Amino acid sequence: MKKRHLLTALLTLLASAAALAEIPAGYYTPIDGKKDAELKKAVYLVIHNLTRISSYSALPSYFQHTDVYPNSSRWWDMYSDIPLYAPSFSGLNREHSFPKSWWGGSTNVNAYTDLNHLYPSEARANMAKSNYPLGEVDTRYTVDFDNGITRVGYAVAGQGGGAKFVFEPDDEYKGDFARTYFYMVTCYQDYTWEPKYMWMLQQNEYPTLSDWAIKLLLRWSREDPVSQKEIDRNEQVYRYQNNRNPFIDFPSLAEYIWGTHKGEAFSLKNAGGIEPVGDPTLITPVQDMALDFGEVAIGSSTTAQLFFKGESLTNSLTIRIYSGDKDMFRASVSAIPAASVNSEEGYWLTVTYTPTAIGNHQSRLLISDGGLTGSRGVNMVASCQPVPTLNACTALPASNITDDSYLASWTVPDGEVVDYFIVTRTRYVGGQQLVEQIEAEGTEVAIDGFGQSDSESYSVRSYRLGYTSPESNVVFVSHSGITGVEADEPIAVSAAEGGLLIECSAPQTGCRVLDPSGRLVASLPQIGSETVVPLGPGVYFVVTDQCRRPARIIIY
Repeated sequence: MKKRHLLTALLTLLASAAALAEIPAGYYTPIDGKKDAELKKAVYLVIHNLTRISSYSALPSYFQHTDVYPNSSRWWDMYSDIPLYAPSFSGLNREHSFPKSWWGGSTNVNAYTDLNHLYPSEARANMAKSNYPLGEVDTRYTVDFDNGITRVGYAVAGQGGGAKFVFEPDDEYKGDFARTYFYMVTCYQDYTWEPKYMWMLQQNEYPTLSDWAIKLLLRWSREDPVSQKEIDRNEQVYRYQNNRNPFIDFPSLAEYIWGTHKGEAFSLKNAGGIEPVGDPTLITPVQDMALDFGEVAIGSSTTAQLFFKGESLTNSLTIRIYSGDKDMFRASVSAIPAASVNSEEGYWLTVTYTPTAIGNHQSRLLISDGGLTGSRGVNMVASCQPVPTLNACTALPASNITDDSYLASWTVPDGEVVDYFIVTRTRYVGGQQLVEQIEAEGTEVAIDGFGQSDSESYSVRSYRLGYTSPESNVVFVSHSGITGVEADEPIAVSAAEGGLLIECSAPQTGCRVLDPSGRLVASLPQIGSETVVPLGPGVYFVVTDQCRRPARIIIY
């Protein structure tokens, strides 16, 4: 995409500057002298005010500068050793290493595009990893997936938290994932975790991690110390998001929160940090960082927020937008009081992008005054696209059906560009219809919890720039062929005058008649050997408590 080329060029300039980056003076001052829960809360307050990367689809442009081997174009994939090369992202996924199903996915926008836990992953390894917790696989049993880097299977004793499987990364990356998880349970400690995925988590701000997870992650972090890869990546992410992973900057920090130094006060000086200074300091935003508005359809506008935090500023900061397409960008204020920037909460500046023409746009936001020497600039990039034309996908029959899961898949009309897909899953449980929305990046998604349904169906819509496609066809999934749950008392359905006729050898309960969209059109608590249901012309599916496989009928 043209927009991606623009962003890549800008990030290249930032990458060259990042090699000289250091932890800014005053950034970690609030955590000095704290311990235990108070320390974790102080770290949270430092790192949770990140500048959000607004475009999920543009993540590969960032990955080209955070996750490519030095002096190479090969993707640095921590999930596979298959050689794949930038800028092509074919065969890779944008992987939430801390699974998005644990915390609500795109409904929590900061975590959804937070580069501190997003990595490129080979698609099959990502699919196998699913949303399982980290852990060590017990190789005495059959391993579900093993490509030499990613291993998925039953957990060793004492691990897994009750999950079916665990995901074990290669030894080279176990510390990387441990420090990623430390960051996530701190930066988002105020989130409410999804109850059915609490394998590694506790519903609290401290310690947030379960006991077995703390022991595992601390051990991994000790055995696989911080690498140059992590240091370089942390610097790059800081220049894009205005926040850092403190567990990379200070490897001992996790020990003070959860480990061997719990109960002791953390000292920046002893940890090698920068001590507080008294001169006027603007900690964030970072010089020449990129504020990316992503892609916007013509006729729409979007906003991005830029976080300001400083110390000892003596007067207001002046904000000015200049150069390039400056008329398409607007800041919410032209001056920010020093007291707001110096405060513990800092200050969020809202910038609005309202495009007037299709194409790539850029401008620059200049920050001056406040008692600072010189000025500081932030690059703003955005892309205006035509309103997308989206046609319906084609949902395919479910595959890989087991007693508790299946693989839903679909095809996309040729040539269509899609940000992601929305799968509507409709479950029929005990006479009730339960509907949930599942987001998927590729054209398939593994669905679990099937064993709790009598039967279910799914359909798909594609999403692009705030627009969705028409609904696909509906695919019904039943337990047919699965030992222990097939229908012992099948039903026969045929057209009858004024409706449909249901025939069965013995009375059955919980009869439900559904249309192709999954909508319940008739419900009968009990049916006999010959039951007529009055209905107009159409296509219908019939299920009962005893016959879970839908019977299909067309009434003309």
